[in-house]
Amino acid sequence: MENTTVEKIPLCPSARPTVDRSVVFGVVNGTADRPRVVYLKHAQTVTEELVAKVHPVTPAEVLRAASPCETKACQHFDGTNCRLATRVSAQLPAVAEQLPPCAIRRDCRWWQQEGSAVCFRCPQVITDNSNPSTLMKEVSTPAVS
Repeated sequence: MENTTVEKIPLCPSARPTVDRSVVFGVVNGTADRPRVVYLKHAQTVTEELVAKVHPVTPAEVLRAASPCETKACQHFDGTNCRLATRVSAQLPAVAEQLPPCAIRRDCRWWQQEGSAVCFRCPQVITDNSNPSTLMKEVSTPAVS
């Protein structure tokens, strides 16, 4: 019998919530100047009903979602690693004193690549941030190659 191994695609924790491809693992809380993600105990599938509930804002303004990493189709992927995860880990200050309780951690590309350092910074990452700080703009902007 042939042994076939299916490689599981890591999840991108900064994906835009899309129906049928994404799970929500956190909800944005805090203030406009200091947003913070509150993590769900269990990830929830993104549904049309959920998207409708957050209207008129974009789902990525109020929900943290994960979906399969797009690898080469993503502007942050360098062929091996997620450069966004690297910048978040290296440039943003830690905002959590303990490892946040994250429902996607074991499948998260950022965790797999950067370990706990990125998790201590993750609660401040908002996918559609209408009021990003200068540092957040710098971190989220891909380097021009």
